[in-house]
Amino acid sequence: MDTLQNTLDFVRDLVWGPWLLLPLLFGTGVFLTIRLRGIQFRLFTKAMSLGFGRRSRGTGEKGDITSFAAMSTALAATVGTGNIVGVAAAISVGGPGALFWMWLTALVGMASKYAECFLGVRFRTRDTAGQLTGGPQVYLARGIPNKFGRFLSVMFAVCCVVATFGIGNMTQGNAIASNLEHSFNVPPLLTAAVLAVGTGIALLGGIRSIAKVTTYLVPLMIVLYIGSGLYIIGVNYRGIPEALRLIFEGAFTPMGATGGFVGSTVLMAIQMGAARSLFSNESGMGTASIAASIAQTSHPVRQGLVSMTQTFVDTLVVISITGFVILSTGVWSGTDTATMTSVAFSTGLPGSWGGTIVTICLVLLGYSTVLGWAYYGERNVERLAGARAAIVYRVVFSIAAGLGALAPLTLVWTFSDIMNGFMAIPNLIGLVLLSGLVVRETNLYLKHDPKFNATAQEVDNFMGTRPGALDAQIHHTVDLTSPKPALSETGSAPAPRSDADTAAGPRASA
Repeated sequence: MDTLQNTLDFVRDLVWGPWLLLPLLFGTGVFLTIRLRGIQFRLFTKAMSLGFGRRSRGTGEKGDITSFAAMSTALAATVGTGNIVGVAAAISVGGPGALFWMWLTALVGMASKYAECFLGVRFRTRDTAGQLTGGPQVYLARGIPNKFGRFLSVMFAVCCVVATFGIGNMTQGNAIASNLEHSFNVPPLLTAAVLAVGTGIALLGGIRSIAKVTTYLVPLMIVLYIGSGLYIIGVNYRGIPEALRLIFEGAFTPMGATGGFVGSTVLMAIQMGAARSLFSNESGMGTASIAASIAQTSHPVRQGLVSMTQTFVDTLVVISITGFVILSTGVWSGTDTATMTSVAFSTGLPGSWGGTIVTICLVLLGYSTVLGWAYYGERNVERLAGARAAIVYRVVFSIAAGLGALAPLTLVWTFSDIMNGFMAIPNLIGLVLLSGLVVRETNLYLKHDPKFNATAQEVDNFMGTRPGALDAQIHHTVDLTSPKPALSETGSAPAPRSDADTAAGPRASA
């Protein structure tokens, strides 16, 4: 086991070292931020309004699930153990300075999240089984219609399927089992059995069932977690200045050993901060675009803006609260990683409520993460091997969720870091190659609807046959296994719709 762990550590350090993924991850985020003229900053309030405000309740959009449900599904896959256990792991290895690099990675990553979710909707189509589908496995093949694009698409799909057993499966089960045992003395074996059976049953309902669960579950759990965290930070407000000092000093200077903390270098802080940030908010990995691609929306720009708020909520809000709770309560230097956040909440809240709240949030959010990633993996299995293979995948995935509750934590986290990195590489390359299309069509839309007041029909009218119109995408079936998957660059001019047409559904393109 030690030999395997050492080998995985070596591969992880190579993938997440200063010469491969870190510059690609930061560089792509900065590149897209510049090309999109800081879209995550200048349109932030519009994005929040589209995601959570009045504009989120638009009608007439085309897609399978609501825009909010798509965002909740993606949040379910991101807000989980990465925000609770992942932050503790980053601080315990990289020091408090890792939190700064998590913030920075998230800020530039918002541009990456916008671009990939824009592309998810822009190139979405129906597969040969008639299901609406999209994501990197689709837009890399259709947006880059040559052998290299197909290679990137297949590479992403393979890495995503493997990665689902790490980031979206075994790590979640492991963290759930550890905290249930710590808080309620639940045997890990029992947790493993319940998790495996429960996951298998839930996956039978497909994306609509998953979306219904996450739409109600995720906001409730986030509010409960944030409310408890803000209370602890308020009670320990005197520790905030010291926490800020530790974060900013640790981000740029080595930190010596203290308590149970063994010390860290600046590179360790950057590496752990970037890796855990990507693990948590998934900006640049492309996975969020799989859920975004089936959202009901009138244009890719709108869903791209909605989706980039996931990164803000996940990292700039939830992760920040977790980090400040851990640092302000002083438990960061001498507590087991798996239960560090639980101990911090127990220290900050009266009685035994702290550990109980963290455990409840972790179990529910961790389970929702399992369901969200199961959908991601299933769509990529279908991309590689067809619809029948998805049934086998569901069974194997459910079993693995239970096994994760019994696996060594360090080994699982290291494996997850490696696969996350491999999955991000083809997507980041694709984002750079397709950035011109994203910028051009974003500017075109904003020219016609800068205040986002246009209805779905009005968007249809001004888009017409311009590139990016939705009709040709939704109603055009593409065989992704073909050497050159069909590329639909334009929509069809909107035709008058009768009452019968409206009842029958979206207008089909020629």
